[in-house]
Amino acid sequence: MSGDGAGAAVLATDLVDRVRARLAGLGVEPDPEEVVRAVRAESEVLHGHLDLLRTARLVREHLAGAGPLEALLASPGVTDVVVDGPGPAFVDRGRGLEETGVVVPTEAELRALAVRLAGRAGQRLDDARPWADGVVRSRDGMAWRLHAVLPPVAVDGTCLSLRVSRPAQATFDRLVESGTVPAPVEPMLRDLVEARVGYLVVGGTGSGKTTLLAALLGLVPPGERLLCVEDSPELRPPHPHVVRLVVRHGNVEGAGGVAMSDLVRQALRMRPDRIAVGEVRGGEVADLLAALNTGHDGSAGTVHANSPTELPARLEALGALGGLDRAALSAQVAASLRVVVGMRRYPDGRRGVDSMGVVRREADGIVVDPVWRADGGEVPGRAGFAALVAGRRP
Repeated sequence: MSGDGAGAAVLATDLVDRVRARLAGLGVEPDPEEVVRAVRAESEVLHGHLDLLRTARLVREHLAGAGPLEALLASPGVTDVVVDGPGPAFVDRGRGLEETGVVVPTEAELRALAVRLAGRAGQRLDDARPWADGVVRSRDGMAWRLHAVLPPVAVDGTCLSLRVSRPAQATFDRLVESGTVPAPVEPMLRDLVEARVGYLVVGGTGSGKTTLLAALLGLVPPGERLLCVEDSPELRPPHPHVVRLVVRHGNVEGAGGVAMSDLVRQALRMRPDRIAVGEVRGGEVADLLAALNTGHDGSAGTVHANSPTELPARLEALGALGGLDRAALSAQVAASLRVVVGMRRYPDGRRGVDSMGVVRREADGIVVDPVWRADGGEVPGRAGFAALVAGRRP
């Protein structure tokens, strides 16, 4: 499957099947020692200790973890690993997709890997349901967001996408030093947190929304308690009082799921001072707005949107998925959301705050007036932001 070339390709299917049968009774992902023992017991011809270890590693690639992709997922700086049909895997390190030397040579192997990972995420993936989306957690605490599509929907073979969920725990000062937070906007963001203003961080995939949100939560006074509700465990604010709740997707029968709305209700009973909701992608925008509108000033969240000024249209689309009409959405947004911070991922891989805006309600809906723009454009919302912060200081 990878650099072992022919050795991986000719690894006997019957050996893998025998080892799988031997390990099936464990009920958990086998650890390396268990695989070595099973390989030793089932192998008829092995030449020495190194041969045993190499074979055991190749077998484990077939049986556990992310197989040949695991080393790529663990590589520092890698945010995404994708395989578009049998062939090479590609990674994104912030500079666009790069081809790697790791290869999944056959459709059968790629499909088996996708089906196994979907199963670990509690999702069904087969001909009757040829796509799956979920979160895979490994023994070492890592988490990967999985999306897989099978043929014939994926015309050229099984497509597998894995996004690495790395804990976001950078401090705000570090983001300022790195240039992620430009100097002109730094005091505005500090004022935002101090004044307990409700806000959203928006941006595209991989733009650094969660990283900035975690850093801003780290500015919250240490005497306050933070409740973080997420779809996958990414937020890890540098703060002494943080409780993290994570959505649990239902199993293949749809049972056992814990929705974001359930977690928001639980969070409200846990004496929160502020609530943070991470990565809203669909109808759960109603849960985000509910969390922001519970009287816990200074609560926050993240949403996929290209810029603050495009957020109203994005919220309308997501609100429709959650059963909110335009009037209800506008009322909830106006009551809970005050500021929007925009993140951008630049072509050279840099990520940074690109813009900031203040929310205002009009007769026909919600608008966002720019407060600060990296491109130096007009900022009609600057006075409104100053008045908002001044009126809410403790």
